Amino acid sequence: MEKQDLSSAYRRMKSPNIKTRKRALKIIHAYKRNKGNKSA
Repeated sequence: MEKQDLSSAYRRMKSPNIKTRKRALKIIHAYKRNKGNKSA
């Protein structure tokens, strides 16, 4: 299983593999959603 933290996701965005990029994007979006909810 791969690491699912924000830095790994950003690194994976540079991958030529489309599936890998989409998976990384999903992780990044989840982080951004959660961050927005905590501050409110």
